[in-house]
Amino acid sequence: MDFNLNAVLGFLQSAARSGVAELTSSWFYFQLGLVVAGAGIALAVSALVRSRIDLTSLGMGWSPLLRRFVRVLVGSTSTAVFALLMALARMAMVMATTPGRSYLLSIAAKLALAWLIIRIVASGIRNSFIVRAVSLVAWLVAALSIVGELDPVIKALDSVAVTLGGLRVTPLLLIKLSVLLVIALWLTNVISNFLEGRITRSGDLTPSLQVLLVKMTRVGLLIFAIAVALSAVGINLSALAIFSGAAGVGIGFGLQKIVANFISGIILLADKSVKPGDLVTIGDSSGRISAMNTRYISVAAGDGREFLIPNEDLITQKVTNWTYTDKNALVKISFGTSYDADPQRVCQRAVEVASTPKGALKSKTPTCLLTEFTDAGMKFSLTFWVADPDNIGTAQHEVLLALWATFRREGIHAAYPVREIIARGGPPPVETGPEVSR
Repeated sequence: MDFNLNAVLGFLQSAARSGVAELTSSWFYFQLGLVVAGAGIALAVSALVRSRIDLTSLGMGWSPLLRRFVRVLVGSTSTAVFALLMALARMAMVMATTPGRSYLLSIAAKLALAWLIIRIVASGIRNSFIVRAVSLVAWLVAALSIVGELDPVIKALDSVAVTLGGLRVTPLLLIKLSVLLVIALWLTNVISNFLEGRITRSGDLTPSLQVLLVKMTRVGLLIFAIAVALSAVGINLSALAIFSGAAGVGIGFGLQKIVANFISGIILLADKSVKPGDLVTIGDSSGRISAMNTRYISVAAGDGREFLIPNEDLITQKVTNWTYTDKNALVKISFGTSYDADPQRVCQRAVEVASTPKGALKSKTPTCLLTEFTDAGMKFSLTFWVADPDNIGTAQHEVLLALWATFRREGIHAAYPVREIIARGGPPPVETGPEVSR
């Protein structure tokens, strides 16, 4: 570990001497009073502007980017007014006395102007956390540059180092890498969203191929952004071989499921066995696939629940895809009648009823078969087709109600068990006569 103590101590001593020298000057307190007064006036003006401007009604019909830009401008009113007041106060002091006695006002005006510019530039970023992080880092760098302490701070941060193999890690390196990674990942997200919109709007691509292209694009851009950020700060990617080896060991021992789900997701997207919108049954879970992600698929049950099923389960388990090659679904209904009914007449009426529900296919004729003679009566199996598997439950309900109404109208009775009880043996009946009085 390298540590340049003299550079750090020299920087701290220089900062301490400058601070003590400034605090002993009466002009410092005069400028500080002007700064406090300017801040109060700026806050009052900002409160007045916000009370007079209704951003909701003002931004009606505007694009989201323009609305966000105007919101930032209105929110930065205090900063703009403060920068203007400090600039005017410095100009007045320069005309009234020497320029050296208005240094604090100059610094305050430059810091406020730098913050205003940074906030306006960062208004194009949607993520609030990234906006705050980028704004804070950029303003700190601008502040150090304004006060003339940027080079000493850089040297102090670069003086502390830890050597890992052939890589020299310093606080300055980590800060640069963090800033570049944030910028690179933000640009990656913007480009990925743009390409995803173009891919999803393409009618020539199937849904599964669209998802595959989006995932591959995101992963490729992410790897490229990280590689560019590492190279920009001077890190040789070959120096990370030891970390890649450790990552391989970690994958071998603790990340098998994650990697298996990732690879399984790519296989599912490539072979098109399932795709968004398919009606599937996996174990006890049934519903439509609403999303296919890197680790899992989301199956919407239709009652507010969503099953998150790992991709590996779709590779290793039995999956029923109701809409793989044909969206038509076969509906089966079992019912019974008494032996008093005519089986041919029952089948004829059942076929007529099965052709009436909403969504039933007219191109495929329903069938009704006598399947069994039981103690209770005759059993029948009625089958018909519907155009959408989501209509199976509704179609069954409509057909059963229609069967009930038709059978009552036709005098066809439902099957019910008939039992005869025959008593044999037992004691003879006891004859009772008039009671004999004693």
